[in-house]
Amino acid sequence: IDKPAGMVVHPAAGHATGTLVNALIAHCGAELSGIGGVKRPGIVHRLDKDTSGLLVVAKSDRAHQGLAEQFASHGRDGRLERMYLAFVWGQLERDAGTIDAAVGRSFSNRLKMAVLKRGGRTAVTHYRVIDRYTSRTGKEVAVVSLLSLQLETGRTHQIRLHLAHVGHPLLGDTVYGAGFQASANRLELPSRTALAALGRQALHAARLAFEHPVTGKKLSFESPLPADLERLKQALGDDFARVSLR
Repeated sequence: IDKPAGMVVHPAAGHATGTLVNALIAHCGAELSGIGGVKRPGIVHRLDKDTSGLLVVAKSDRAHQGLAEQFASHGRDGRLERMYLAFVWGQLERDAGTIDAAVGRSFSNRLKMAVLKRGGRTAVTHYRVIDRYTSRTGKEVAVVSLLSLQLETGRTHQIRLHLAHVGHPLLGDTVYGAGFQASANRLELPSRTALAALGRQALHAARLAFEHPVTGKKLSFESPLPADLERLKQALGDDFARVSLR
């Protein structure tokens, strides 16, 4: 499934309808794995509501079990690969690296996740800078980096938390990057307009690869940037001095 931004994966408080599960039931009827129960039929993993991109859904219990096993190993055995694209504020200290920081429920706000010094669950994210956009307006300098990210674990809000933790939150992330909202004022008008129109965190699940849970065949899927993120990328490229690190 190539999930659009704004769609919740499964029904929850405040989202009884209009979810991906509702669409799957309408499309597939009873042909979905029952392992996740009646609220999450076929759902092996999730994406945040405002994250776009690739999801795999199981249509049988056997497929679900095989896929769940691969996701549980988090790609350490080479079978599963998940790659995300993200636009973040600032220039990272290194062009490639690993963020290793445990995450869990915030002690101060149980509705949010947080990087924790004690407790929490192991979380590891590998990143690489693909492009860097730099603009100077008077004395103000704005830098935006486009990253590719590989997950070694799959915790709730992991990418958003890790990037905010190292001081480079996602563009458009009002939860974990609230302190950087003023940075938008340093952007040129077209880039600022594209970011305002985005209305979500600039994160996209661009690649998903795994072994077919029955045949063992390697399957690989890619999703290009959706229109809103492509407009942001185009505006940044037009307004800023761009350095490609591909």
